[in-house]
Amino acid sequence: MNSRGGLALIRGLWLSWMQYRSFFFVLAFGWMIPPLIYLLVWSTAAGDGSLGGYTRGGFVAYYLVLILVNQITYAQVNWTVGDLIRYGQINHILLRPIAPVYDALASEVAGKFVYLVFDLPILIVLAFIMKPELTVTVQSGLLFLLSLLMAWALRFLWGYWIALLAFWSARADALLTLQDSLIFLLAGQVAPIALLPGWLQSAAVVLPFRYMVAFPVEILTGKLSSADLVFGFSIQLVWLAAAAVLALVIWRRGITRYAGFGG
Repeated sequence: MNSRGGLALIRGLWLSWMQYRSFFFVLAFGWMIPPLIYLLVWSTAAGDGSLGGYTRGGFVAYYLVLILVNQITYAQVNWTVGDLIRYGQINHILLRPIAPVYDALASEVAGKFVYLVFDLPILIVLAFIMKPELTVTVQSGLLFLLSLLMAWALRFLWGYWIALLAFWSARADALLTLQDSLIFLLAGQVAPIALLPGWLQSAAVVLPFRYMVAFPVEILTGKLSSADLVFGFSIQLVWLAAAAVLALVIWRRGITRYAGFGG
């Protein structure tokens, strides 16, 4: 593990991405549109009352935080890693004197900096206009940051092991499409978990997708009890460990059979 080389790789990728920042700003804006639509839908449905424990200001707070969390946790390398394997472009990464994981992490970190340059000013303006109801304490803020870090790691590793299936199949990206659909449905994007039908709520609580996006949002918006927090962090940690083991095992087995041409 070459930390110095990894930092240099992150800096190089960030400078490269900033040359095309207009494209990535448009991409980030596109990711904002669905949550903003559902924000307007649910806040209108709540009106002057409440719905599922959320007032109009509560829905505004929920979705503004969700936009930020979704942008931070989204792992674009879930898609790019599979393409690198399929087209033989991973060859030059394997020849570098640093672990291949640095390339994926460098892309992640560089992307987050570029997206946040665009996201944060827009979210601040939206918060000023729409008046979210949000009370943040030191405890909830710290727990939010911890859960956010674990949510990013879980989403990254979960998509990463699926992308590594490209060592065996040229259509592994179909599973990533299914993953994104499940995240949309079960990670609190189409609606807060509390508003989902009973059987979907039960599925969301035990499956990993809630802990990639919705769980940090629920912490910061104060929707969880102490028991819910302990249970949620426990489930998040279990799925994170499972994703890490899967990624490691699939990488080691896949790289032994890899025979790439080109790149």
